[in-house]
Amino acid sequence: KDCARLLPEIARMGFNVLYLPPIHPIGKKFRKGKNNVVECEPGDPGSPWAVGSDEGGHKEIHPELGTLDDLHHLIKKAKEHKLDLALDIAFQCSPDHPYVKSHPEWFRWRPDGTIQYAENPPKKYEDIVPFNFDTEDRMGLWKELESIILFWAGHGIKIFRIDNPHTKPFVFWDWVIAEVKKRHPDVIFLSEAFTRPKIMYRLAKAGFSQSYTYFTWRNTKQEFQDYLTELTRTDAAEFFRPNFWPNTPDILPEHLQRGGRGAFALRAVMAATLSSNYGIYGPAFELCVSAPIPGKEEYLYSEKYEIKRWDWNAPGNIKDLLERLNMIRLENPAMQITRNIRFCKIENDQLLAYYKATGDYSNIIIVIVNLNPSQTQAGWLQVPTSELGIDKDKSYIVHDLLSVEKHTWQGNRSYIELDPSKAPAHIFRVDKQSDRESDFDYFL
Repeated sequence: KDCARLLPEIARMGFNVLYLPPIHPIGKKFRKGKNNVVECEPGDPGSPWAVGSDEGGHKEIHPELGTLDDLHHLIKKAKEHKLDLALDIAFQCSPDHPYVKSHPEWFRWRPDGTIQYAENPPKKYEDIVPFNFDTEDRMGLWKELESIILFWAGHGIKIFRIDNPHTKPFVFWDWVIAEVKKRHPDVIFLSEAFTRPKIMYRLAKAGFSQSYTYFTWRNTKQEFQDYLTELTRTDAAEFFRPNFWPNTPDILPEHLQRGGRGAFALRAVMAATLSSNYGIYGPAFELCVSAPIPGKEEYLYSEKYEIKRWDWNAPGNIKDLLERLNMIRLENPAMQITRNIRFCKIENDQLLAYYKATGDYSNIIIVIVNLNPSQTQAGWLQVPTSELGIDKDKSYIVHDLLSVEKHTWQGNRSYIELDPSKAPAHIFRVDKQSDRESDFDYFL
């Protein structure tokens, strides 16, 4: 019910999906404390990814969150605001999950009789135990895991963010995604796999609808050009649908730690315009929270391990920018495609320029981003007039959809200057017909 009260603000910013981390009972054995410390204090809620306790497992809701009726109410209210609800599926357990007692054969046990907890060196997860997919009861485990997805799909959840799918066998995903889609063909699976490219691609071929990417760790002009070319101009474009996330509950990248509000604005623009699918972990992102655990890409006092109370309107937030970006994406069909991106030449390595266009070139968007969040950068943009069907001998109008300004250009070169204190980027809509009256209702 607390979440339902936040829906109008999320919808106002223009998002389509509200994604919840696991909503299940949280384990009590080896529960983690604030900042992932091994010993928790009284009242620490633990990590929601440590699924299961004596209060239930993957098909139950944490009693402090509410009931199934409350979830149905949230789904109904979300639809009223044109929002879909997504749920995290974490196929792992806490040491006191009911499965550990009812199906010990589904887990790995050490010679001393203790259960083997999860590790992802150098990280250790003493509060989590992985399933043993080599169990002799393989089909029993598979059918139970399938039933978890079907259970929540039956209650109206049709979008699932799958936690760490690369730590489970490919053959399992081949099977379970196909089985679920027989009953719910509209279900969307998002792969949360930060791992080797071949593995990420193999998961996409297994049926994952969208995938996390390396966008979070790309920084230079050349890195962005190379990576987007790989995603959109190679065979990967046929099966791998990238979803760009500038941050996650797990990851606070270094450039957000030290770049200030400008870095958050810059990454929001890039995520929203480079890919047709993007997401943010909020409200930490829109409030530009940047304090890390020293020496790590992790949030200090992360709400993965404690209950936070956010001031959503705190000074310095970028909510209005996010609203503007989402409106631009909604109103421009060229922004709703990923593989149509083409890079433009611009004479400054701190400026990244690219365009997106519909197949008939009725909607053309040119984006220029200042990769330096603290200093003004300038350079000459080479406009690909011949590719865009623009007569270089005639003038044409470009409308900046961020600043609501318009400029008249002519030819295939234009001077660009971007002051990050004013705007992280230009997002130009090209109007080839310079002699007709512009419709400014589009911007208001």
